[in-house]
Amino acid sequence: MVKLLSKYVTISVPDDVKKLLEKAKGKEDWGSFLLRLYFEAKSLKGKRAFDELTSILTEEDLRAIVESSREFRERFQFR
Repeated sequence: MVKLLSKYVTISVPDDVKKLLEKAKGKEDWGSFLLRLYFEAKSLKGKRAFDELTSILTEEDLRAIVESSREFRERFQFR
């Protein structure tokens, strides 16, 4: 079985940023550390958006959205 090597690139960042990130990553390799940061940030953005939306909408709004979604799924069919 042949293992393909990933292509590596260099990302330039200020020295103080790199030192801060190196301390945070510990012994984790850069690739997995940066991917973990990315997915955590993406997850937090989604949760924050959901929390904001649920704080804005009333129970009646949420019921209307659920009902509208149900009606759409019932009417939408591939022909």
